[in-house]
Amino acid sequence: MRVVTWNLWWRFGPWEQRQKAILAVLRELRPDVVGLQEVWAADEGGNLAEWLAGELGLHWTWSASEAPGRWQRRIGDDTVGIGNAVLSRWPVVECAALRLPVPEEFDDGRLALYARLDAPGHRVPFFTAHLTSVPDGSAVRCAQVDALARFVAGHRRGTDFPAVVTGDFNARPDDPEIRLLGGYGTDPVGPGPVLVDAWEHADPAAPSATWDGANPYVGASGVPGVRIDYVHVGPPGPGGLGGVRAVRRAGDGPVNGVWPSDHAAVVADLAGV
Repeated sequence: MRVVTWNLWWRFGPWEQRQKAILAVLRELRPDVVGLQEVWAADEGGNLAEWLAGELGLHWTWSASEAPGRWQRRIGDDTVGIGNAVLSRWPVVECAALRLPVPEEFDDGRLALYARLDAPGHRVPFFTAHLTSVPDGSAVRCAQVDALARFVAGHRRGTDFPAVVTGDFNARPDDPEIRLLGGYGTDPVGPGPVLVDAWEHADPAAPSATWDGANPYVGASGVPGVRIDYVHVGPPGPGGLGGVRAVRRAGDGPVNGVWPSDHAAVVADLAGV
């Protein structure tokens, strides 16, 4: 099963050209399931996830932010929504959304989206989340990870396939919020199994930064390259079901001269489907 997670940088930059580049990357990857963050939906122009799903022949579901105002003010357009989405080769038979906790002064409606996928043999509990990007917000992200872990625990029942948790966590691999999710260097944050960072299976020499100064949308920020986007997987099921086979970056260069997003995608191949 090929899993992709990707933050699509909403309606920022040359979004119409980027939309085509995003599609080109996903078409080449041929994913089975995709977790997307910063997906736009507009009064005029439809929903980006719906369009991508139609072009790729995939099922889809999405959940809108309940507090898009801060985003809308940045582009001067209150007709465009933002949210998370899941694209899937298999039907989505159940879904739910969780608004992640955050102090009011930082609230821009970040959320986690759950979708249960009717894959052959085993239903897959799949999640995609977008944590706060407040630079000094590690404590906030820890609280969001706690809520996410409990959300995952509440929806992973009834299948041997492990939970797959994707998203833009806006945190480095050794930050407390990521260690909490993985249960290393600390106690597991919530009920249920700890989650393994799929990147542990990557080639050590492979480039890992998903927020990379080589990307012109990032370079102006002066922030060093860092990995902040993740595929996490629960302990494998019987026979290694859901175990990580390979992982790498994608969408980490221009397509016909256009960089698709300010983030690179993460691609993980899992066993069993």
